[in-house]
Amino acid sequence: MRQSLDGKTILLIVGGGIAAYKSLDLVRRLRERGARVRVVMTAAAKEFVTPFAFASLTNERVHENLFSPTDEQEMGHIQLSRAADLIVVAPATAHLLARAAQGLCDDLATTLLLATDKRALYAPAMNLRMWLAAATQRNVATLKQDGALFVGPEEGDMACGEYGPGRMSEPLDIAAAVEAALQGDARLPLPLVKAGPLSGRHVIVTSGPTHEAIDPVRYIANRSSGKQGHAIAAAAAAAGARVTLVSGPVTLPDPKGCAVVRVESAREMFAAVNDALPADVFIGAAAVADWRVEAAAHKIKKEQGASAPAFSLVENPDILASVARASRRPRLVVGFAAETRDVIAHARQKLNRKGCDLIVANDVSEGSGVFGGDANEAHLVSSGGVESWPRMSKEAVAARLVGRIAEIIADSEAPE
Repeated sequence: MRQSLDGKTILLIVGGGIAAYKSLDLVRRLRERGARVRVVMTAAAKEFVTPFAFASLTNERVHENLFSPTDEQEMGHIQLSRAADLIVVAPATAHLLARAAQGLCDDLATTLLLATDKRALYAPAMNLRMWLAAATQRNVATLKQDGALFVGPEEGDMACGEYGPGRMSEPLDIAAAVEAALQGDARLPLPLVKAGPLSGRHVIVTSGPTHEAIDPVRYIANRSSGKQGHAIAAAAAAAGARVTLVSGPVTLPDPKGCAVVRVESAREMFAAVNDALPADVFIGAAAVADWRVEAAAHKIKKEQGASAPAFSLVENPDILASVARASRRPRLVVGFAAETRDVIAHARQKLNRKGCDLIVANDVSEGSGVFGGDANEAHLVSSGGVESWPRMSKEAVAARLVGRIAEIIADSEAPE
């Protein structure tokens, strides 16, 4: 009887974590399905499980050393990586993910990951704080963009005594993910793949400017490019969330994995956000116009000798305050404060006035390069204080913010 992995070769890279003991059972589950399993162990992995144990289960030599004359003569690390149908990294520790994401190749495991022409499936396992850290989420997002697959991690009790996301998926789940990956479904079945700490959450993000029509030709706008909001939406999707991105007029491509609703005006954005509720998290990164004019039905013509037209401004709906006070209020409401002076003071006032949980404040004064630029220097303001972050790319700010959001949610759900 043909088995699901007959004729397939799996290269299993075992990282250095307590979950390495589960990888012994994973070998058994893969071989039950007909796969040939070759094992590579990092130096740290051997502190938890012996090479002899894997050799006994695979009936294969265990590979450990990049500079092994025997290995290089018989096979070589290039052939070892390319002879596999799929590379599985289990457990994928924070350190191993970081090195793989940066393309480092300072041992056999990372050299294989860099040299392979096959896809890699990562099964993360680490302390929940390490998993929720912005750096780890950036690394995961990078690997996904490069085509890597992920299964887990799961929520549960940790070996360190904490509770939360970070447990390695069970061997049967990883084996099922391997089957799915080799059957051509690059996305993997959603029940098997928990993409990150926001899995199962719905996140609404607003991004970009709004255009408030004066007449069919002209409009009032601002300098927002949408780069920060779109980066946040992408980071939330990479963390496993179902993301609804409500975008004003921008020239950016849609972030992968997001449902995008395109709007023009503040009122359209307000309606789209309300339609997208309920949500677990709302992040109002858009630079929404506070005021609009009653637009003329036809182009306002410049008449010889006539005075300039006078416009009466009407206040736009306050999207952030409305979401914060909604009957279907998200668990976490995050606003943005783009200021040109007294940044922290104004952000604190906005936090209280709007009724939100967090404010991301930044200085957009002339010369800051924030509006339309690729970098940001943000301050995360809450009722508990201020976290001032150094200047970094908008993608890095997004990953850090999403990591903090995931951490706050995990803390709120942790058992007493």
